[in-house]
Amino acid sequence: MAEEAQVDYTLANPDTLTKYKTAGQISHKVLETVTGWCVEGEKIVTLCERGDRLLSEEISKVYKGKKILKGISSPTTISPSSFITPYTPLSSDTAEAETVLKKGEAIKIQLGAQIDGFGTVVCDTILIPAEKNKHDVIPDRDADLLLATHYANELLLRLMIPPGLLAGGSEEEKKKAAAQKPMSQSKITQLLEKVVKSYDCNLVENTTSWLFERNEIEGKKRIVLAPGEGQKGEGAPEVGEVWGVEMGVSLGSGKIKTLEHRSTLHRRTTTTYALKRPSSRQTLSEIVKKFGTFPFSLRQLDDERAGKIGIVECVRTGVVKDYAVHADKENAPVSRVFTTIAITKNGLTRLAAPPTLDLEQVKSSKKITDDEILKILEQPVAKSTGSKSKNKKKKKKPAQKAVEEEEGGSSEED
Repeated sequence: MAEEAQVDYTLANPDTLTKYKTAGQISHKVLETVTGWCVEGEKIVTLCERGDRLLSEEISKVYKGKKILKGISSPTTISPSSFITPYTPLSSDTAEAETVLKKGEAIKIQLGAQIDGFGTVVCDTILIPAEKNKHDVIPDRDADLLLATHYANELLLRLMIPPGLLAGGSEEEKKKAAAQKPMSQSKITQLLEKVVKSYDCNLVENTTSWLFERNEIEGKKRIVLAPGEGQKGEGAPEVGEVWGVEMGVSLGSGKIKTLEHRSTLHRRTTTTYALKRPSSRQTLSEIVKKFGTFPFSLRQLDDERAGKIGIVECVRTGVVKDYAVHADKENAPVSRVFTTIAITKNGLTRLAAPPTLDLEQVKSSKKITDDEILKILEQPVAKSTGSKSKNKKKKKKPAQKAVEEEEGGSSEED
């Protein structure tokens, strides 16, 4: 038999970027819909279940009849105000299943889709209720939290761009810029701390961005902000890579604590082990078939109660990783956003990103004054390849025009 042709799964293959973008479009659409469902009194478990059903429906509409695997890359999770990590309660855990959304709290909605193993994940923070108060001015401290998160995220995205990629000037100047070393992760944390402290907030401990690969959303490289004891990042972003970029900000100290809530979010590892219990083997078989190596919730299993039993040995032996539920140590409100990006020769493309913050609605007496940070926020994240007419807008303050510049440049990268 002839050898099977080697498939190029890098961004050099246009099909790869198309699959990423398709997954991103689905993630955006479902996030927008779930956001509209999130109002006071709604049960979190019900919203998560509805979100997953919608994800599956939208995923089923694309790449029909083609022999490629597709599915959910991150189940719908909705984290209450002080919760940091994705939270998805089980209907069989009576007490947690009764958890409802409370008026005024900052909740984090996270979800994602994958096409042929190319996954995107997106997370946004909203205040409850989402729709009923969308034209109201947001209270001061809530505004501080959202603005700190917005600008810290915009700064981090710009710091993800490899040195010299968007440099102008002569060829010699471009080469000189490209020869610079990437910014150290400790320096990145220092700059981001300046941003959030401008709004009397703090970075969330161990906020982590990961290199994404095919069938893998926790790759070999990672950037860890405000690292806790024993935690450190490794590597720097490069052209041709896809990253999941996380930004977490707290109105408290940003230090984390582990809650007693059951770990319901899991992911299969590359570890192999001969499981002894039949229930464990059955659970693992279902996990492999349905989710591959992407995260999943126990509520997505055919039998949730059986899954709660079967998962125990899987976690104990390291075949499956569980994600503990973490919260702010002081129970302070936390905001978190997650953006999936592609880094190409033209700069950065947001494959899946939270909606742009409405700066007219979110007002604060505080502001960023650091010149170095303001200068970085002025920089585009991609080369402008669109028509000039798109950018003919009235002049804005440097930090406020950051997103508009990115939208004008990266949207043309197909």
